[in-house]
Amino acid sequence: MPAITWEVFASRGFETVWTELDGGVLRARGRAVGTDPEPYWVMYELDTADGFVTRRLRVTTESADSVRTLDLLHDGQGRWTGDGEPLPDVDGALDCDLGLCPLTNTMPVLRHGLHRTPGEREFLMAWVSVPDLVVRPSRQTYTHLGPGRVRYSSDGFRSDLEFDEEGYVVDYPQLATRLTAR
Repeated sequence: MPAITWEVFASRGFETVWTELDGGVLRARGRAVGTDPEPYWVMYELDTADGFVTRRLRVTTESADSVRTLDLLHDGQGRWTGDGEPLPDVDGALDCDLGLCPLTNTMPVLRHGLHRTPGEREFLMAWVSVPDLVVRPSRQTYTHLGPGRVRYSSDGFRSDLEFDEEGYVVDYPQLATRLTAR
């Protein structure tokens, strides 16, 4: 599994993820360490179904005061559960978005080829905040700007992201930049 490492400015930390792309399926396991808002680490595993639709995200965070876990499941029909409890606020979402994690921008971009071809798409995401692992709905828009360039916007925030040919984030201004080449 190839590895990607980012410096994550938003958490004053770093993230490394090992990924595997197989047709329209993404599998990944990642580790991150951050120091803002407090020192913490994150460990996650992400599995998608065909079309890069999230199937499962398992996350553990640890800080000085607590260890938290989340098992986020998508049933393939638009319904989500977190640790077995229904999450109706995110029903209809196809993707998870792990906070401060550049990898989770990959799924919608790959599904619609937005790093290669013109288009704009709006999404409802199951957004997971870090380090508390609370799941909230997040409306996000991705707009193709040119080869490898996609504008991300959500709730008044906007950033022009750079992707490599495979669909992984190279540069996410205000959040992270990649340190290793693919």
